Amino acid sequence: MNRFDNMGGEARLVYGDGEYSVVKQGSYVVCAVTGKNIPLDRLRYWSVDLQEAYATPEASLQRYRETQKD
Repeated sequence: MNRFDNMGGEARLVYGDGEYSVVKQGSYVVCAVTGKNIPLDRLRYWSVDLQEAYATPEASLQRYRETQKD
């Protein structure tokens, strides 16, 4: 069991380069692309510029492509 197991609910984070800060305690964040819950101990992908989390590298790439200007 980790320190987030009993917190429940959605966490609020500030995403930085290589790390994030917890603003509101919780056990998960929601993927901005898929809508799936991501447990904090499995969170690996996010955008600093967009301040959003992604469940998979594919979701991260999809959002990157959606937000790039031609």
